[in-house]
Amino acid sequence: MRPFRQVDVFSHLPMLGNPVAVVHDADGLTDEQMRAFARWTNLSETTFLLAPTDPAADYRVRILTPDVELPFAGHPTLGTAHAWLEAGGVPATDGVVVQECAAGLVTVRRGERLAFEAPPLVRSGPVSEEDLDRIVRALRIGRDDVLDSAWIDNGPGWVGVLLESAEAVLALEPAWHEFGGMDIGVVGPRDGGDTACEVRAMCPALGVTEDPVTGSLNAGVGQWLAGGALPSAYVAAQGTAMGRAGRVHVSREGDAVWVAGDTVSRIVGEVDLGD
Repeated sequence: MRPFRQVDVFSHLPMLGNPVAVVHDADGLTDEQMRAFARWTNLSETTFLLAPTDPAADYRVRILTPDVELPFAGHPTLGTAHAWLEAGGVPATDGVVVQECAAGLVTVRRGERLAFEAPPLVRSGPVSEEDLDRIVRALRIGRDDVLDSAWIDNGPGWVGVLLESAEAVLALEPAWHEFGGMDIGVVGPRDGGDTACEVRAMCPALGVTEDPVTGSLNAGVGQWLAGGALPSAYVAAQGTAMGRAGRVHVSREGDAVWVAGDTVSRIVGEVDLGD
């Protein structure tokens, strides 16, 4: 039996964020045991806490979807840091947690909410005409509906699409068979209210058709649009189309973009992985 938590991320309201399953003390588990448990939870991500291999890190984490392992993901980063701290983890540096994952070291700042520093993009820049044609077919929109687009990939494969409004984002009815392995993040600004924009994450290639609330995508969006099409500091809404109430706090501070959100443990106990 191993300690286990299921953490709701990016919402303080019960069951309206994005849950992540966190297995503590996961050293000794095989790859197949991890994959089997991630398939069984059927959540967008399941994480496994391990001893760090980098002396600069407080812990190491592996992040699995039901189908693939990710080098980095946002809501699992915040949820895992929350679980590690709640279980008694003490960071080497006061006020900062350093996470080791396949993408490298990620800094998580402690404050009113946990916040991670957006990692460098592994792919950025303009989207080809061929890819843009595929994107508009997948989203069932016209080329004139796309105000801007860019690669904003920090690991999961995101390409970003800017639409005219939050309402246009919420009205999307994707043609899933047209995605062809692409993970598409869509953002539209909102006039008034407590959020600056609406975000949706379409990611069938990751095994979860639409993700409720997505830290990695919002990190890429912040690196792309914060201080331009969006304010330098803002709150994004995500999950509305899925009956969730995700709130992602994004801020650009110099060259760094920080992504913060509420984290609450909803299940605490032990899990039997059959080992």
